[in-house]
Amino acid sequence: MDKLSIKIKIADREYPMKVEPEEEERIRRAGKMVNEKIKLFKSQFGIDDKQDLLAMVAFDALVEKLKAEGSSVNDMHLKEKLAGLNHLLSQSL
Repeated sequence: MDKLSIKIKIADREYPMKVEPEEEERIRRAGKMVNEKIKLFKSQFGIDDKQDLLAMVAFDALVEKLKAEGSSVNDMHLKEKLAGLNHLLSQSL
């Protein structure tokens, strides 16, 4: 499939991109989320500098990503423990 040419506006600046058709919605949603976070931080902290706002959005996104990774690691450990317990129960029956 051919890539789509789209423009995403972030912090009042347009960024041209070529994306796979199946990725377009996700990319547009990500751009919208970035702009919403910018507005939130701007109103919350009274910051007008776009570079500072973008840095805060990037930092916030990485914190959320690390949180999600941590929970998936914890889920994996939990699954391993449950499998071990299940094995022990199966052996004892």
